[in-house]
Amino acid sequence: MTSLIILALVVAAAVYAVYVYNDLVRKRQLSREGWSGIDVQLKRRTDLIPNLMETVRGYMGHERQTLEAVVEARAKATSAASSGPEARARAEGELSAALGRLLAIAEAYPDLKANTTFLEFQSALRSVEDEIQMSRRYYNGTVRDLNVAVESFPSNVVANVFKFDKAEYFELDNEAERAVPQVKF
Repeated sequence: MTSLIILALVVAAAVYAVYVYNDLVRKRQLSREGWSGIDVQLKRRTDLIPNLMETVRGYMGHERQTLEAVVEARAKATSAASSGPEARARAEGELSAALGRLLAIAEAYPDLKANTTFLEFQSALRSVEDEIQMSRRYYNGTVRDLNVAVESFPSNVVANVFKFDKAEYFELDNEAERAVPQVKF
């Protein structure tokens, strides 16, 4: 009788371990899917930049330093595409900051602000930025779920045995984006 109870406990523990393993695999796959969504949106943004730069270059010829900063930041973001979330976030934060400076300077050029091509690129960029934010929230949620499972007992035992690692969050490094906007009356 005791051997049946022991056998039942061993079978229950094995079934639970299989369940936890499968749950960890599912969470890891959701995290990878989330990262893929971010990657797609970041690629869309970097693909928009050359055409935006061509449109802006004619109007802002003497803003060479700003234009070069955007080109350099885009190159860094493109080369960081195969990096992990932390390095990628840093490079993309620099690109966001450079684009922000470019768009802020563009406000001083009424002809550029009235250019329909520029307005279309600005709208497309805004849309992509919104998609990046949604993708980032989804990814960070899946990372949170995976990390909780990897660190929590008893699933951490299964995670350690099968070498499941915590994933990195995709966080903003750009302090300007984290700052609360000041409203003045």
